[in-house]
Amino acid sequence: MSDWRYRLKDDPYSSHAIILARLGEGRGRCALDVGAADGFLAERLTACGWRVTAVEGDQELAAQARSKCAEVVVADLEQPIPSLPGPFDAVIFGDVLEHLSDPLSVLRAIAAHAAPRGIVIVSVPNVAHLWVRLSLLLGRFAYQDRGILDRSHLRFFTRRTFRALLAEAHLSVLELVATPVPLPLVVPPRWHGRWLGLAHSLSATAARYWQAGLGYQFVAVCQPIAPAGAALSRPAARADNGAPHPAGQPSEKAR
Repeated sequence: MSDWRYRLKDDPYSSHAIILARLGEGRGRCALDVGAADGFLAERLTACGWRVTAVEGDQELAAQARSKCAEVVVADLEQPIPSLPGPFDAVIFGDVLEHLSDPLSVLRAIAAHAAPRGIVIVSVPNVAHLWVRLSLLLGRFAYQDRGILDRSHLRFFTRRTFRALLAEAHLSVLELVATPVPLPLVVPPRWHGRWLGLAHSLSATAARYWQAGLGYQFVAVCQPIAPAGAALSRPAARADNGAPHPAGQPSEKAR
């Protein structure tokens, strides 16, 4: 696939880079890549030592993913979720929920397959980004081929509504990171170089300090929690497969 949406974003400030950094080395642990497309992220996780199960609804993309991970489950996320070979030490929803009509139900159903000490990582675009706010002031809300207003997006999130969604899905936020506008994708290659790198670094710093307005995407690192009055009933994680820990310094601890 040549579609930019099905490529790994190597930008060091991208959601993919953050996901990979927080997961770190797999050491044989199990991960579930939800909405895996052709397996571009699953392939990198596999190279890092994770045993990856990919979930993808598109038959053609699923076929491409089979050579990049341990197992592929072909499933339409808008339909009842089939049996999954969990529990998983990590469950990843990378740029998936905004494409669903009922993201909460899907998040709840699949995150339940995380091991009790596992983590769930979710990334979504920020519809309250300053650019969208200014566009609305001018009376514009135009769908595009990519980005925050991608025409395939069915649901939109702000920082507040994203955190509310995670809470409703019984996920405790350990860390919430905001990514900057992906300048390497937006700016034509002929303008790439030192100055673009500096501008991108400054943009990343600004997004970290004003997540709600300058964050292009949000990446939440979560752990499952038991609903009030209930206990987690998932099988205990294997003794030699401890929960993954965030790698490196977090951009901002969730408050």
